[in-house]
Formats: sequence, C-alpha cells, structure tokens
Amino acid sequence: MTPTLVQHHPSAASGPRGTRARDWAEIQERMLVPLYEAVYARLEVGPATRLLGLGCGSGLALLVAASRGACVAGVDDDPGRVALARTRLHDEGTPGTGTAAVVCGGPADTADADCTPYNLLTAFEPIGCAAGDTDCLAPALAEAVPLVRRGSAVVLTGWGPPERCATSAVLRVASRLTNPPRASGGWRAPLRDDLENVAARAGLRPDGSGRVACPFGYSDMDSAVRGLMSTGLFDAAIRATDPAQVEKELVEALHPHLREDGTVWMPNVFRYLIARKP
Repeated sequence: MTPTLVQHHPSAASGPRGTRARDWAEIQERMLVPLYEAVYARLEVGPATRLLGLGCGSGLALLVAASRGACVAGVDDDPGRVALARTRLHDEGTPGTGTAAVVCGGPADTADADCTPYNLLTAFEPIGCAAGDTDCLAPALAEAVPLVRRGSAVVLTGWGPPERCATSAVLRVASRLTNPPRASGGWRAPLRDDLENVAARAGLRPDGSGRVACPFGYSDMDSAVRGLMSTGLFDAAIRATDPAQVEKELVEALHPHLREDGTVWMPNVFRYLIARKP
C-alpha cells in the first residue's frame, strides 16, 4: 500500500508537545502502514492474536491490527500520542476492560488482572537511525518479553540501508546541527545487524526477516517539515541550535525531493525482524 499524500491541517492541540503529537498522527504515522500490513499478513494476525505494541505512538498500528480482529494493547511515553491513540481506538485507557488499551507507562501496566499472556509483541518505531535508540529499546523489551507466551513472535523494525532510503540524506541534518555530533537522539547511519543485536540482548531467537517499501509522501513542503519534525529525530539538533534553524536546513535538504506539483516524495525501505521467545 502506498501512503497517501496528506495535507496538514492546523492542530487543535495546545502547546508544542500537543502540536507535535497531532502532526505525528495526521502526517507522519501513516507512512509506515505498508510495514504494519506486511508484518500482520506474514504472521496471520487475526481474532486469535493478543498483541502488545511498544512505542505505539498515536495507535495506527494497533488500529490496523484491531481491524483484523486482534485484541490489542499499547504503551508509549508521550502523553499526547497516548491521548490520540485512546481516541482513535475508542478506549478509556484502562487495561483489560475492552478489546484495546493504551497506557502512558511501561509494558507491565497493560497486564490484565488474570495475567493472560500476549502472543505477539511489536516494536514498530524503527531503530538504527538515532544515536542510542537501540539502548532505549532494550529496557522496554526486558519488561515486555516476560508478558509474552513462549514461542510467540517479537517483531523489531529498523531503517534500511541509507542507499535505499532517500530520507537518510535529510536526516543527516540532525547530525550536522547536533553538538557534539552523534549526541543522544542525533542521527547515525543504521548498521546491518542492529535488529539482530537487540534481539540477542533480549534473549530472543531470530526466525525470519523482511524488507518493505515505505515511501514518505507529503502534499507540500510544510507538511514534510512538520511530519519529519514530529518524529523526534531532530530534537537533539533543536536543542543545539533552535527550531527555525532546523526547519531552514530541513527545507534545503528536502528541495531535491520536491516535485513540480509541489508534493514531496522520498522512496524508503524499512526492515523487520521476527524473533521468538524461547
């Protein structure tokens, strides 16, 4: 499925954090829908699936799984995104009271009273592009894996090779503006074994992988800048300079991807690893 070119609408949320969460939900999150669908199709996600999503954002991946009949739960550390996910899933945010639950906290906060284990764990926030992102995922996996039934799938996702991801050149803005370079949160080139290394640290057994084309398409330059800024990959650069400087550099980096009709289009490839809990 090819992402739809989207037009940004003014946010109703107040404050920079709420605005960014809205930008993520309205602009950026849908760019990874082909990844969600490829993983769910391969694992035959359906009514028998009990899924826990780490870093679930504003809940689009959970919604796609729920539309296939899965019982879903998600965790994220961004209150704005969690609020949007709850609205999206018509969930009150209390685990165990419905087919969907989203919490701002840790994986253990999603456990049902009867401690029914999950049989699918996903981490759809791609790693391998920001300094320290693999280290940030490890504690969440350590907390979540005990909640998953033995033999169940754990899905890790990451950016593909820079030569296959047009957005990589744009993300280098984050590294160039960060002081010192590669500070926590700054861009770095993905490594071939990023996903396998994280799986090994979590005690998981690799059981297959795949690549999925996820082009980033925006209706105009403003939407592209707001969408990319909502990812958090430019936070270190903003701290080192200021938002206006980062936006200016982003526009310059995006210019080669601006088409005659004013849209912005960047082909990308993302990778996923399916691992199993022994």
